[in-house]
Amino acid sequence: MATGGSSKNSGGGSALPPAVDQGLVREMFRKAYTIRRFEARCVELYREGFIRGYFHPYLGEEAIAVGACSAIEPDDYVVSTHRGHGHCISKDGNLRFMMAEIMGRSTGYCGGRGGSMHIASLDDNNLGANGIVGGGIPIATGAGFAIKVKKAKQVVLSFFSDGAANNGVFGESVNLAAIFDLPVVFILENNHYAVSTPVEYACRLDDLARRADGYGLPGVSVDGNDAVAVYLETKKAAARARKGGGPTLIEAKTYRHGGHHVNDPGLYMDPKIMAKWKERDPVDQLRERITDKATVKKIEEGVESALADAVEFAKNSPSPSVGEFLKYIETY
Repeated sequence: MATGGSSKNSGGGSALPPAVDQGLVREMFRKAYTIRRFEARCVELYREGFIRGYFHPYLGEEAIAVGACSAIEPDDYVVSTHRGHGHCISKDGNLRFMMAEIMGRSTGYCGGRGGSMHIASLDDNNLGANGIVGGGIPIATGAGFAIKVKKAKQVVLSFFSDGAANNGVFGESVNLAAIFDLPVVFILENNHYAVSTPVEYACRLDDLARRADGYGLPGVSVDGNDAVAVYLETKKAAARARKGGGPTLIEAKTYRHGGHHVNDPGLYMDPKIMAKWKERDPVDQLRERITDKATVKKIEEGVESALADAVEFAKNSPSPSVGEFLKYIETY
């Protein structure tokens, strides 16, 4: 059985550890910049009427998805949240299919029927975003159980929020994963707010990673604005899981760059605290770690081109037909 114990890892700094080279940093920056620009463009498209329903930006949290997904293999699994575009992009999601899905077009990942909060791609082992807070945690635990039954060497990354960590399903799932030594890495994205409720109002712990102690598994708090720090901790946890060591709880501390969703002005957020977090912007930190600045420009231009292509693809794609919609209802 895995032993308990939580620890801190603040990350930070411009120097790269031996396990991280410039090639990895460039790829993480490409994905982080893609997320930043994808989310910003989607906000614009929402204002223009191309995106309907709710839209929850991942702005400010890019380092968590990028660092964690860079630490696993292509055949490993991820389970996402209602704020899930960053996880999908970091798992090498197709921007065209993502944008089409968010716009409700038939060429999207789920045929335009899932929208922003329900993008999934079984071909990429992305088990999907989830509109229910905490809803992905038991799905990840179930996937971990299946991996163990099959005696495979895969791992599952389960992303969820500080708000989800206060739901009963968190404790049930983590306990089950612990007693069966399931290959799940629980990644708690602590962006300090459950909608508008500060985490300090909802929990007495300074480090939510300490909750791991009660379930007998390792817990670590890491700087969620530092993709390299997230990468190193996830790499360690994934290696432990593959060897049969069981789950790990990683709390990645960050701060979202706006309200809960696109129509929330976030007036409850202290602008001084926001400014302090933005001084350590996760995308800027990765950009500064790239030694060849000409490469930075090339990466950014490539991202802008791919994003423009995705928007045009989605805009020119048809909406789902009523007949197709009814066919799936009859089938399932």
